[in-house]
Amino acid sequence: MTVEQLSQVDKGFLEQMEDASRRYATRTAERDGHLEALEQHGILYADTQERVNKRLNRLGVDWAMATAIERTPATATTGTSLDLDRELVSTDLLVLERFMGRNDLIGIDYLEGGFLAARSVGRITVRSPRSSHHGTGFMVSPSLLMTNNHVLGSAEEAAAGVIEFNFQASVEGRPHVPVVFQLDPQSFFVTHRDLDFTVVAVSERSRDGQPLASFGRLPLKEAQGKAVIGELVNIIQHPNGEPKQLALRDNQIVDLLDDFVHYSADTARGSSGAPVFNDQWEVVALHHAGAPRRDRDGNVLAVDGTRWHPSMGEHRVDWKANEGVRVSRILGVIQQFPLSGAAAALRTELFAAGSSLHPVEMSPPTVLTDRTNGNAPPNTTTDRGGERQATAGSVRWTVPLHISVSLDADALQPGAEAPRAAPAPEPAHRATTTAPSYAGSPAGVGSIDGQSPAERDLAAAMVNLAAFSTRPYYDEAADLTARDAYYSGIHAGNPTALRLALTQRLESTHERRPAYKPMRLLYPWVDLHPDEKLHGIYSDNGFTPEELIEADAAVEAARIGRWQEFMLHESAPGREAIEAELDLLEASLPFNCEHVVPQSWFAKKEPMRGDLHHLFACESTCNSFRGNIPYFDFPDFDEAVRHSCGRREPGKFEPAEGKGPVARATLYFLLRYPGKIGDEARELQRAGLELLLNWHRDHPVGLYEQHRNAAIAEMQGNRNPLIDHPEWAEQIDFAGAWP
Repeated sequence: MTVEQLSQVDKGFLEQMEDASRRYATRTAERDGHLEALEQHGILYADTQERVNKRLNRLGVDWAMATAIERTPATATTGTSLDLDRELVSTDLLVLERFMGRNDLIGIDYLEGGFLAARSVGRITVRSPRSSHHGTGFMVSPSLLMTNNHVLGSAEEAAAGVIEFNFQASVEGRPHVPVVFQLDPQSFFVTHRDLDFTVVAVSERSRDGQPLASFGRLPLKEAQGKAVIGELVNIIQHPNGEPKQLALRDNQIVDLLDDFVHYSADTARGSSGAPVFNDQWEVVALHHAGAPRRDRDGNVLAVDGTRWHPSMGEHRVDWKANEGVRVSRILGVIQQFPLSGAAAALRTELFAAGSSLHPVEMSPPTVLTDRTNGNAPPNTTTDRGGERQATAGSVRWTVPLHISVSLDADALQPGAEAPRAAPAPEPAHRATTTAPSYAGSPAGVGSIDGQSPAERDLAAAMVNLAAFSTRPYYDEAADLTARDAYYSGIHAGNPTALRLALTQRLESTHERRPAYKPMRLLYPWVDLHPDEKLHGIYSDNGFTPEELIEADAAVEAARIGRWQEFMLHESAPGREAIEAELDLLEASLPFNCEHVVPQSWFAKKEPMRGDLHHLFACESTCNSFRGNIPYFDFPDFDEAVRHSCGRREPGKFEPAEGKGPVARATLYFLLRYPGKIGDEARELQRAGLELLLNWHRDHPVGLYEQHRNAAIAEMQGNRNPLIDHPEWAEQIDFAGAWP
């Protein structure tokens, strides 16, 4: 192969390598900080708290469980020292321990997942008068392949290319016969130089007639939480066109940028166009280049210490770091390409594949379209074996869903109230249905490790309930010490200065931000009263923690069922339709939890949505009764005929109970999130401040709120100043917190 033949491909690769080197060099200080945090504190503290929480949520565990693991002796290998029900959460603990580097064990299904993932990875070969080279690529939908722009830079180049699957050795060491498919850029070709990716269609049949579908695909998912700094990743690749190889957990993520991810490369290098996986075999990034070691003159070094030249191949570069392009960023750019007809249908197919809950799929869904003219066969929709077949131009999703929660039939009807309490969960049925996962969909909508999301949340809640049951309800001496340390340097005096100082302290110490799952933390511990029961914040009705935990698990399962029905009858619904359906689900099937600052006031955004300081147990009837109406003080409240939850008139709501706690929680919200509410007429206006201050004064802080505050401080890191220093209420310039 001559230098002239290599020059076109090498130019693109060298440009990407230089760009990656510059990015790596400019991030030295940040990267050193990440590595120091990993060394001194561990993986829970090396990345932003938001990303760590999202990662933990995706793994199906809580921050409380993670820190419990962290506090166990370093020799722990199975988590038995936690004295938890291993049968209930063994998978969670094992995955979590491995994630945190405390345990090298993993379920045997990990190997099966890797084998299935490898099936979708192949060797790209391009042979034309202008270029002859190899790269790695992988299927991302039933019809589309992804690789680097510098591997396939144009439709003309792709037309001269093929993808070869099974180019690898068998268990006996004998080479498999590769299965070769022609690339089909006329049907679909999208490329992007700066993010160095190309997506191209592949012929449906190989040269010897085998179906492309048999090699599955690796769905690309927009959801966050797939990996964090400090996590080990895997790369399946064809380095230098060689048979398929695996770099198994030999690269550690050291930095995350907006568009790229950097991972160490001490022994295992990446190959252009290879998928980068987490331990769940989800694609985290598209590998494309790295930062090479150089000599004093700036020349790139080869692995043997000599000066590297492009003719040696990228696998001979002495890399000090690998760089991949983040999957979420690639998907965002693909979404913006102006496509129509058959190409647009194939893009829809790509995003539908990413909606699957399983990282690897060997029975891929299909878009029933003729890719040459965009017309589909004139078949109608039929149900067959639990699958829904797509009509013309639509998409078929097949997602196994295992729900083991008994439900009241009425709970599935639109507008039905959630049950006050559900019976103990028992196996009900297994269903295979069609439903994509969406970033805001109910609990992810799918089965993980044999459990549905509702089952996993129920199990985690019961574990937390057992763990907290041995703790003292409130340690006054320890809490007073923690309180004094928390407000060190903050003094009353200037109302505006006090407000600003508190806002800064509340935000900077809000280190851990749990997602909105009241059954996991709120019910088992945070909102318990001294009688060890939960009390509806507006009614004061008492419930055992188990009652509301099980009731919310039933609600979550019912939401999933309704979500399935929605997606079953919608082909690729738009974002507005999805958001409207999610709003309807939450309204018709609410949790037994109240946001005293209604979610609609802050557009359901985090961290407000999951901030425990303004979440309270509240039976769903009272939750729905209040809705998003601002608080009000009726002059004749005690004499009026009213609901057990309080009194409501158009635009006005006064609770029967809980006025002191809800006032202090709302005042906390104003301090923690200044300017976030009050810009709409139906939200809290400045005129309502006097009401809150009156309720705060007339209903003093008690043991219940002191316990809540201490529990939340332990979980989130921040405190409620109105509970710790009630006297500050009259000394804070709350008016400055409005927009």
